[in-house]
Amino acid sequence: MREEAEAKGRAAAQKPLEQTTLVDMDVIECPYHTYKKLREQAPVNKDPVAGFFTVTCYPDVVKALKDTATFSSDVIDLLSPPEMRTKFEDYGGYPSVPTLITVDPPKHKFYRNPINKVFSQARVNQLEPYIQNLVDELIDKFIKDGQCDFVSQFTVPLPMIIIADQLGVPRSDIGIFKQWSDALTQQISGVSTREQRIAASKLMLEFQKYFARVIEEKRANPTDDIISDLVRARMENGEPMSVPELLSVLNQLLAAGNETTTNSLSKGMMLLLQHPDQMQLVLDDMSLVENLTEEVLRFDGPVQGLFRVTTCDTTLGGTFMPKGAAVMLLFASANRDEAQFADAETFNVLRKNAAGHVAFGQGIHFCLGAMLARKEMNLAFRTILTRMKNLRLAPGYPDPHHEPSIILRGLKELHITFDPA
Repeated sequence: MREEAEAKGRAAAQKPLEQTTLVDMDVIECPYHTYKKLREQAPVNKDPVAGFFTVTCYPDVVKALKDTATFSSDVIDLLSPPEMRTKFEDYGGYPSVPTLITVDPPKHKFYRNPINKVFSQARVNQLEPYIQNLVDELIDKFIKDGQCDFVSQFTVPLPMIIIADQLGVPRSDIGIFKQWSDALTQQISGVSTREQRIAASKLMLEFQKYFARVIEEKRANPTDDIISDLVRARMENGEPMSVPELLSVLNQLLAAGNETTTNSLSKGMMLLLQHPDQMQLVLDDMSLVENLTEEVLRFDGPVQGLFRVTTCDTTLGGTFMPKGAAVMLLFASANRDEAQFADAETFNVLRKNAAGHVAFGQGIHFCLGAMLARKEMNLAFRTILTRMKNLRLAPGYPDPHHEPSIILRGLKELHITFDPA
C-alpha cells in the first residue's frame, strides 16, 4: 500500500504547474516528487490554491533564512488574522502574542537568551546519562513483547518526558501535555477543518490556565528549570515577561520540544526498515549512528518548512514578491536539492555532507533544541540497534501514514516487531 501512496504522489506531481499545490492530500502524504518538480520548474512559486509563495532550492531557502530584515518571522497576523483568531481573553485566558520563532531581532534575543543555557552543548552533554536511562526504561516496558507501536510507546514519551522535566512540570501530566501539543500542531497544519480548530482552541485555553498557575508558582518558589529561568528573565526595558509572553514561549517549547524529535525518531526507524542495507551498515559500524541521525534529518526531516512574510517588495530566485506576501521556506525540499546533495533522492548513511541540511533552519532562528534533539536521536538509535535485533514491520497492520500537515511530517503509528538481544 506504500506503493499506492507513492503512485499518488507521483501523479500529483505530474499535474500542470497551475494546479500543483501543497495542500493536496496526496502531496502531503508523499511530497518529494512535487518538491523536485518545483525546484526544476518554479523554484519560487505562488501556490495556486493556498496563495502563499513556496521556496524550494537550497540557496534561496538559506538566503531568506538569513535575511530577517526582508523575510520577517512575525507571521501571526498574516496567517491567523485577528478577526479569525480565538480571543482567549473572552474565556478567561490570555491573548496570543509573537515570541521566539515568530518575532524578529532585536526582541528575539530577549526571549531566547534565558533558554540558551538549557540547550547548550555542555548542558546537553551533562544530560546524556539521564537520557540514556530514560531510553532504556521505555524499551524495558515492551522489549519482552517482541513488538510495539514505536510511535506511542517510544517516540512520543521520550521527548515529552524530557521537555516536561526541563520545564519543571510533573511527568504525570504528559498525557494532557501531548494533547495540548497536538492542538497547536493542528492549528498550524494548513489543512484543518473549522471544527478541528475550535476543538484545538479549547485545548489551548486549558493549556493557558494550567501554565498560568505554574508561572505564578515559579515566581513564588523558583527552582532549577526553564520556567523559573523565564520568569526571572528581563526584557529590553528591564521588565519581566508578561504572562501572555511566557505562555507563548512555553507553547512553542512544549510543541517544538517533542513533536520534532518524535517525528525524526519515527521516520528514522521507518527509513531503516525500508533500507535494510543501510541498517546493516550501521549495525556493522556503530560509529555511523551520528551520521545516520543527520541523514534522517536531511532525507525526511520533521519540519517541512516554516513561513515568513516579506517586509518590502523583493525578488528571490528570479521571482517578484510584493510587500506583505506569505512565503513558505521548504526546508525538506532544500534538503533534497541535487545541486547541494549529490544523489539527493537516495538515503545514504555514508553521505559526507549529510549534516549540511537545514532541517533545523539557519541563522538567528536556528532551532535552539537542535543539540538536545541530536543527542536524543543518537542515544535512541544506538540503543535500539543494540537491544532490538531483526527489526521489521509488524504484520497485520495498515501501512504507516503521516499526520495531515503542510508544516510537520510525522507518522501516526509505526508497528514493529523484533527479537530482544
